[in-house]
Amino acid sequence: MGGVERILVSACLLGSRVRYDGGAKTSDDELLAAWRAEGRLVPFCPEVEGGLPVPRPPAEIEGGVGGAAVLTGAARILTPDGEDVTNAFLSGAQRALAVAQSFGVRLAILKEGSPSCGSLRIYDGTFRGRLTPGRGVTAALLELNGIRVFGEDRIPDAADHLAGLLSSRQGDSGSGTASSGS
Repeated sequence: MGGVERILVSACLLGSRVRYDGGAKTSDDELLAAWRAEGRLVPFCPEVEGGLPVPRPPAEIEGGVGGAAVLTGAARILTPDGEDVTNAFLSGAQRALAVAQSFGVRLAILKEGSPSCGSLRIYDGTFRGRLTPGRGVTAALLELNGIRVFGEDRIPDAADHLAGLLSSRQGDSGSGTASSGS
């Protein structure tokens, strides 16, 4: 799609009350606010879009092994009482990818720690509040499809990546941005 370079963003970071506990994790980041004003942001909650209610029991990837293992069927996503909610997370991840692709998204800012959205850290599967390195299911699927994912604590890094995308887009358009040697 031509026009503005769009960014997929976790809906909870924009104030939507879609988290498992019925809350939001609204970001006050100035870059995110500026991108919102520019019409760049595509808000999305893979867990809600995957069919999970708000509120809902918390869920973690068993063994804290990460979203790639869930995508291959090597791990499940469970609630504290052992309910398997893997299919809802997989469905939400697929829907997130479809929406991202429909908008030509090449960059996402997602909620760190989430079993869907974590980009560097997820909970370890014990429901004891311990984080471990890893990606959530949606973050893993987006990355596998060429969409760079950043957590909300890495928005400056995302801004650098966006600048690179915008620069390459200008170069691809043949806009004459190359030096003429004058």
